[in-house]
Amino acid sequence: MDKWDHRFVKLTREIASWSSCFAPGRQIGCVIVKDKRIMTTGYNGAPQGMKTCVEKGECLRRKKNIASGTRAEICYAAHAEQNAIIQAAKLGISIDGATLYCTHQPCSMCAKMIINSGIRRVVYENGYPDEFSLEFFRETGVALEKYGEETAQAEEQK
Repeated sequence: MDKWDHRFVKLTREIASWSSCFAPGRQIGCVIVKDKRIMTTGYNGAPQGMKTCVEKGECLRRKKNIASGTRAEICYAAHAEQNAIIQAAKLGISIDGATLYCTHQPCSMCAKMIINSGIRRVVYENGYPDEFSLEFFRETGVALEKYGEETAQAEEQK
C-alpha cells in the first residue's frame, strides 16, 4: 500500500457520507481509480426517482429483521460498488484494469460485478459478513486487500 491508496481510502469515507441509507453505520462509499485518476464514485442509495430510506424514515432491512450480509436483494438501495460500476457504464468510462476502493469488503453480488467489469484490485477498509464473496476473489485472481489502521498511521507520518 502506498500514499495513493491512503488518499483514495480517505476519499471513500467522504463519499460514504453522501449515502441515503437510514441504518446507522451502513453508509458505504466507493471510488474506482485507474492510473491514479478517479474514474467514478458510488455510495449506497435508492435508484434515481425513488424515495430514499432517509426520506421514508425507515430501513426496510431493519423493519424485516434481516441480518447484515444476507438477503441483499431486500433493500431499496443499490450498493456503492454497483453504483460506481453503473456510473462508468452510463458514462462510457472503461474501468478495465482499475482499482476499486471501498469502505467495506464487497458482498458476493458486488464481487461478481467487480470481476466481470475487469477491475483487477480491490482495497477495502472494513469487513463485511459475506465469506462467500472471498471465494470469488480467490478463484479469479482479483486482488483483495484489507486496508488497516497501521497502514493509515504509517502513511500519515510520510
